[in-house]
Amino acid sequence: MADLKLGKLPDRTPVKLGITLSPELHQSLKAYASAYEQAYGAPEPLTELIPAMLAAFLETDRGFLRARDAALRGQK
Repeated sequence: MADLKLGKLPDRTPVKLGITLSPELHQSLKAYASAYEQAYGAPEPLTELIPAMLAAFLETDRGFLRARDAALRGQK
């Protein structure tokens, strides 16, 4: 096998997840989509915004990152 600088890419198979939202949260998400459109001049459907929002949240939640790193260290 070649000794490549780039490692094997992770699994990128999408996972479909169905959720139920409160009416208030749905309204807030629609308002966010509207603010996004005003900021960037292009509409994006909630189905595209929500995964990006969740990823951004998880990437900046320090408590979660510490807990996840500790769990990963415990597995090794």
